[in-house]
Amino acid sequence: MSDVIGLVLPFFGLIFMGFLVARITRQPIEALGWMNTFVIYVALPALFFQLLAKTPFERLTEWTFIFGAVFSTYLVFSMMFVGSVVLSGGRIAESTIKGLAAAYGNIGYMGPGLALLAFGEEAAVPVALIFCFENIMHFAIAPMMMALSGDDRSSPLALVLGVLRKIVLHPFIIATAVGVAGAYFEVRPPVPIERFLEYLARAAAPCALFAMGVTLALRPLRRIPTEMAPIAVLKLIVHPLICWVVLSWVGNFSTEWVFSAVLLAALPTATNVFVIAQQYNVWVQRASASVLITTLISVGTVTGLLYLVKSGLLPPDLFP
Repeated sequence: MSDVIGLVLPFFGLIFMGFLVARITRQPIEALGWMNTFVIYVALPALFFQLLAKTPFERLTEWTFIFGAVFSTYLVFSMMFVGSVVLSGGRIAESTIKGLAAAYGNIGYMGPGLALLAFGEEAAVPVALIFCFENIMHFAIAPMMMALSGDDRSSPLALVLGVLRKIVLHPFIIATAVGVAGAYFEVRPPVPIERFLEYLARAAAPCALFAMGVTLALRPLRRIPTEMAPIAVLKLIVHPLICWVVLSWVGNFSTEWVFSAVLLAALPTATNVFVIAQQYNVWVQRASASVLITTLISVGTVTGLLYLVKSGLLPPDLFP
């Protein structure tokens, strides 16, 4: 257990440090802009490229693994979405945000740092694959469902172009595509560039986690919505459980790949859910609350998951 505490303490400690500093200094949230820019456009793309380019190309085309991980996420989204639509009397826009809150984990800021810390560089490829394909799904679902609800008046062509633009121009996805190309052609950057990328990659996790803590501090929780219970259960318990079962069922993957996917599924609601809610002005305060509450609870649930993994109590394959 001490190994697990040593693993998660620095990780969640960085989030807490960002939260504490934000509370003390009282800087406006706009002051975080350049930190987020550095993390999203520079540090994490450098990390993804550096790790993927060194990976044998055949390991980057595990379509069964990709299907299992993304299907698990889509299933959780559907469960929350359908339940919310039924109970709310057909509110599609609100139900979409609730579904994203239950299924869209913080796989960008928290995922790479924690997975690499827990499972080593072997976790880099599954993390990058899950990030890319899950984000493609999320980028497509949000505008499509908002259009169906009538809250987005864009033409079908503008809607499709907007989705494609978000997918093609996302820096993480660009970095992953370049990394895959580097692996295919076996390209190795010159030593000075390799060192430069390494410096940037090392900064990715600390900066991302610190920025996340600041973001949580500057979006105070005014009240706990009743919907938080099912969202927290689906996101932190049901999602990783389904991912574990599905991946065990659809294929035989390495221990690091399975547990990296399960760990990403167990992460709390992504801050992007709040951004999407703000964009469409739907369920904004409650989306912010879902990020904060699931992050706080995840300190216990993620620690528990890592304990089960590290102690060998959780087998990597249910159907060997």
